[in-house]
Amino acid sequence: MKAPNRCSWCLKFDQYIRYHDEEWGVPVHDDLIHFEFLVLEGAQAGLSWATILKKREGYRKLFADFDPKKVATFTDKKLEKILLDPSIVRNRLKVYAAVNNAKRFLEIQKEFGSFDKYVWSFVSGKPILNKRKYLKDIPATTKESDALSKDLIKRGFKFVGSTVIYAHMQATGLVNDHLEECFRYKETSKLK
Repeated sequence: MKAPNRCSWCLKFDQYIRYHDEEWGVPVHDDLIHFEFLVLEGAQAGLSWATILKKREGYRKLFADFDPKKVATFTDKKLEKILLDPSIVRNRLKVYAAVNNAKRFLEIQKEFGSFDKYVWSFVSGKPILNKRKYLKDIPATTKESDALSKDLIKRGFKFVGSTVIYAHMQATGLVNDHLEECFRYKETSKLK
């Protein structure tokens, strides 16, 4: 049986293919998933997504299943213990940023009712459906990621530059950047 057409970036290993086929570009409306991707994409800054994907379970275990209420209470002592664990990227600034960002995340939830409501407002509440033929056509940032990044930075978030935020928008379906020939393009285009 012939394999379906996929975005070529995901073809390196099975976990990457599963992530592409099941998660990437699917609109997310769950705050815990949004927080998970903020932590993971912040950890990715300067690294490959493949590296982070392989360490995802380590992050899940060490960061309380990405519960921002729990992560916001992590002490310096707990963070220093986390930094000893090779199941994550042991970058001090990124690990400490996760706690800072959890606190900021909770502030947004309080102000807007949910992080989901806040983040989707940057795309007028519905996914941006791009029509990309080639990977080289996918930008690293957009005016929407610039605006969201700028607002998050103003609110005190760390590791939320426009490139990181555009990756978040792609992962959580705020934008659909599956290539048009990819079998997931049509499937995810129908989702809201």
